[in-house]
Amino acid sequence: MVGDQPVCPPQLMLRGWGAVLLSQCMSSVFSQIPDPELLPTDPPKKPDPVTSETVVFWGLRLWQVIGIFAMFALAVVITLCCIFKCRIPRTKKEIEARHAQRQAAKKYANTLETVPPLNELTEIPGSTPDASAVQTVSEQVQSQSANNSQLSVVRVSEEQTSTLTLSETG
Repeated sequence: MVGDQPVCPPQLMLRGWGAVLLSQCMSSVFSQIPDPELLPTDPPKKPDPVTSETVVFWGLRLWQVIGIFAMFALAVVITLCCIFKCRIPRTKKEIEARHAQRQAAKKYANTLETVPPLNELTEIPGSTPDASAVQTVSEQVQSQSANNSQLSVVRVSEEQTSTLTLSETG
């Protein structure tokens, strides 16, 4: 019996195959069961919706921050408009008036360029006055005050002589 192989009873063989099938099924079932550590936790809480009463920063609410920003922007726009005089005319009349004003200003500036310098119009102290020089207003006032002072001296001297004559006759 050298060439004979031992024969297993069929019941043992069925049990072996049954065990293999059972372990195969168990491994496939256990692979489908998730690991508790990998199970998802509760989903994160959604943030509160943003409303006008939401505190943004420094204890200010959203509507307050928007209001402060709007006032700042308005102040900047007004300041820039005042500095650069950027105002849009509303009517044709205003446009024509502004054009006329600019033309008049240009004409006035050109006229000022033709005016001779100040030292040619008035006399320089210490120089000899020209007979052809234009007499200024201050010179006219000074000459009138000099004439008036001479008249007052004459009147005072007349009053003194009249009081002397009255006292001599009296």
